[in-house]
Amino acid sequence: MLKKAVLAIGGNALIEEGQKGTVEEQFEVAKRTCTHIVGMITEGWNIALTHGNGPQIGHILRRVELSSPEVYPLPLDVCGAESQGLIGYILQQTLNSCMITCSCPHKKIVTVLTQVVVNENDPAFENPSKPIGSRYDKETAQKLMEREKWIMKEDAKGTWRRVVASPEPIEIVEIDIITKLFEDKEGVITICVGGGGIPVTRDKETGLLRGVDHAVIDKDLASGLLAQKMKADLFLIATNVEKVALNFGKSNQQWLDSMNVKEAEKYLAEGHFLPGSMAPKVTAAIRYLLTGGKQVIITSVEKIGEAIKGETGTNITI
Repeated sequence: MLKKAVLAIGGNALIEEGQKGTVEEQFEVAKRTCTHIVGMITEGWNIALTHGNGPQIGHILRRVELSSPEVYPLPLDVCGAESQGLIGYILQQTLNSCMITCSCPHKKIVTVLTQVVVNENDPAFENPSKPIGSRYDKETAQKLMEREKWIMKEDAKGTWRRVVASPEPIEIVEIDIITKLFEDKEGVITICVGGGGIPVTRDKETGLLRGVDHAVIDKDLASGLLAQKMKADLFLIATNVEKVALNFGKSNQQWLDSMNVKEAEKYLAEGHFLPGSMAPKVTAAIRYLLTGGKQVIITSVEKIGEAIKGETGTNITI
């Protein structure tokens, strides 16, 4: 029987720091990433693959801005859908090539355009905090806020960025078809919940869905929800560090080989994990485990193979 894993990869798995993010660069970085994913397949894992989309959606938004008013604008939810198709295509083609060149068991691969329901009354809408898109000077930011009605905030670098809400994911619309693909006896690699999913609201009376133009969903929280609903044996979060750390970046930094849910909750409450970085990853891990999940590993893309063998990474259990 195939072992089932939800594997969440971050934006660095496609665009590395310092790169422009050209399509050629994304294919090259994806090739390195997919080599490690293929290693999991060889070890007998069937994978639902989720991914971040921060760099890509930033470029899409910039193109929309530069082309205005000559072409029609794209709302943020449509930009999210576009990024899912873009990244899904790159991962599908690259994974297929890696399976052929590595002579591993060949599996079908499919990308599922994924919508994720949020509550229209989520408190996050009252306090937009997730930065997206380009950085601007104060003068340009003021003009954009007046013209586009954006909410913008100054960041630590002294530049200004648009901020949007980051509401809680509460339902994955396509979960039934994703689960069927995931549980296929031959094991279909399913790329889904890209960028946390396209945020939508559901009308309570009619059941109709409607895209949300001013929100993005945290990729790790949505991936954790996916792992819960699919009853995955493993929830693996691949990021840019090999292990989770206490006092990260400080002189008393301490790498963690393992922790249980109570310890993770304690460290989270003490502020060891930064919002928008490690905090949502640990939160997603806790939620998955408290709803019947078996195992969470947080590690870097390069260490995926070693981590699933128990040789590195941070292992989180109930």
